[in-house]
Amino acid sequence: MSEGARIDSWLWAARFFKTRSLAKQAIEGGKVQVDGAKAKPSKAVQPGDVLDIRKGDQRWTVVVEAVASKRGPARVAESLYRETEESVAARQQSAEQKRLARMAAPVPDHKPSKKERRDLQRFRRNHEGEL
Repeated sequence: MSEGARIDSWLWAARFFKTRSLAKQAIEGGKVQVDGAKAKPSKAVQPGDVLDIRKGDQRWTVVVEAVASKRGPARVAESLYRETEESVAARQQSAEQKRLARMAAPVPDHKPSKKERRDLQRFRRNHEGEL
């Protein structure tokens, strides 16, 4: 399709979002930019467009390689875009930081009992502003 596809359909087809409505919400919330500018869900994307996509704490910067408005196999979805080198490096660095943070966090030796959970909730309520 040479005339392009709606950005919400393209994001869904490229498997960045599970549903088209989630893609639409992300676009309306300013989580997706096309060539550095905020877009509307009906904006048409063309090959060569640069998309900045934020989903939770993940970020992608991708270049649109092909256009599709229907969701297909994962292999086809991967061929719709090319992620920039900077984006890949940033995501790998973020994943490494998360991994190190998980390793530094203490691991409890057992699941808290009902009493321990209530004590913890009470402690958090009483010390909300201090934490």
